[in-house]
Amino acid sequence: MGVVPSEAPALAQLRAHPRRLRRVEGITDLIGDTPLVRLNSLDKETPGVEIWAKCEFANPGGSVKDRPALRMITDAMKRGDLRPGMNLIDSTSGNTGIAYSMVGAALGIKVSLVMPSNVTIPRKQVTEAYGTEIIYSDPMLGSDGAIVKVREIVEAEPDRYYYPDQYSNASNPLAHERGTGPEIWAQTRGRVTHFVTGIGTSGTVMGTSRALKAHSKDRDPALGGVVRCMGMEPDDAFHGLEGLKHLASSLVPGIYDAKVLDETIFMPTDEGWDMSERIADQEGLLVGHSAGGNVAAAFRVAKALADEGKPGCVVTVLCDRGDRYFAPLEWERNYLW
Repeated sequence: MGVVPSEAPALAQLRAHPRRLRRVEGITDLIGDTPLVRLNSLDKETPGVEIWAKCEFANPGGSVKDRPALRMITDAMKRGDLRPGMNLIDSTSGNTGIAYSMVGAALGIKVSLVMPSNVTIPRKQVTEAYGTEIIYSDPMLGSDGAIVKVREIVEAEPDRYYYPDQYSNASNPLAHERGTGPEIWAQTRGRVTHFVTGIGTSGTVMGTSRALKAHSKDRDPALGGVVRCMGMEPDDAFHGLEGLKHLASSLVPGIYDAKVLDETIFMPTDEGWDMSERIADQEGLLVGHSAGGNVAAAFRVAKALADEGKPGCVVTVLCDRGDRYFAPLEWERNYLW
């Protein structure tokens, strides 16, 4: 019996690109293996230097935090730290909370989150849609205040809660060391010369940088040598790049190791927001403002290389989608026409 004509293109695509038509057993199997996209409009201003961005918004939970959330939960279950009947609880400014909520729902784990009450409305609504309990902390104390509050809750009822502590959990950077970094190396065919991304929990920049440095340690200097890895943080304690830390005025994450990085780039809020608007307009990429800050940092690096007449391949991370910051965003059971 011959192939039905309407099915032929799909079958041909499957033979040529088998991973593009994946079939998985559950939503957590869709985490990772995200696309890498070239930022062509920026490339025009950096002759000889390519700028690429890892589309972490393509994860099923919509952000880069899907990777560490899954790794922290599954590693805890394997160790026996997260047992049946326990609630997972952590502090979060939003994306990790959504990731915890999605993975928890998929794996049958109850999730409680502590977050500042001034976190964007869509993030509150999305986590609650997964059935997550939200506990609010003082908005004036930011993410550090949420950390203090979650520790108090766990200390009061240690048998009820499992606290992964994303800021100190080695599984956080390990998710990127085993996933994001090797993917970037493969997607650039080992041509990446510079990597830069923002510092929040620092898991993304720590794990990805370690992987890229390890992959490139024996690379010929003429081909780029060891990948130069940079962190980006806001230039002021009172900033508008949600999810990122100004380390000098914050609790430094336990997983952060300054020795992993070759440089730190300090980013004004306006520059990050402006870049978000630019790549939405010129690239069709509607991303959040921390992602805009990442791209702005990558553009700075690429521009400096181009001005010196040096070639390069600069990679950064698009943490999440811009629509996550729209408000309001609610389910409606009934519509009025």
